[in-house]
Amino acid sequence: MTERPPDRLRYHEAVGVIAGLERVIASHAPRDRVLVAFDGPDAAGKTTLADAVARALSVPTLRASIDGFHRPQSERLARGYDSPHGYYRDSFNHAALEENLLVPFQSGAPEVRTRVFDYRVDAEVDDDPTVVPQRCVLIFDGVFLLRPEIAHWWDLAIYLHVPEEVILERAKERDAHLFGSPEAVEVRYRARYLPGQALYRDEAKPQHFAHIVLDHTDPGNPVALKWDAPN
Repeated sequence: MTERPPDRLRYHEAVGVIAGLERVIASHAPRDRVLVAFDGPDAAGKTTLADAVARALSVPTLRASIDGFHRPQSERLARGYDSPHGYYRDSFNHAALEENLLVPFQSGAPEVRTRVFDYRVDAEVDDDPTVVPQRCVLIFDGVFLLRPEIAHWWDLAIYLHVPEEVILERAKERDAHLFGSPEAVEVRYRARYLPGQALYRDEAKPQHFAHIVLDHTDPGNPVALKWDAPN
């Protein structure tokens, strides 16, 4: 017999996950600045869900992604094109993320930079700073957001769980134009991205440290696996 989920989990599933997340974030909103992370594997649906939550909030929001803080390709691929360790350990510039976004945002600065590097052209960017109102919620999405170097920043951390085979099928559809074919996507994911995520789960244990864990196998019907956050 399936174990009956705790009442709090059933409650949030009933009212809708986005409404539940909106309510939790709103509980932090009396503070001027709130930092919210949407973490999870590649192709988990982090950006889509983060966008939906940002649109639903009644307080000012700032959207940003870890994709604006890549390291140069020479550093990202120094361990090899297919290295899962290289993917997990070398992809992102956390010092730049903290210096340009997390520290100034949390401290109440009127301007921040939401990206400093464009991985698609492998070059730094010099965008104008983004003006931030005094009261604002940062909705930030990306991979590896609960690794020890940056896990302490998040007032609320949401982790999306998706089985590897589902990730692979989504990636083959989403990324075929980037890698040339669905077959090439599968080769790259099985060599680099899936084992890199497994390394992250083993070392950082994101599902343990996340406040909320959602099964996002069906994005239209996410299921709360853990809801350890204030109502």
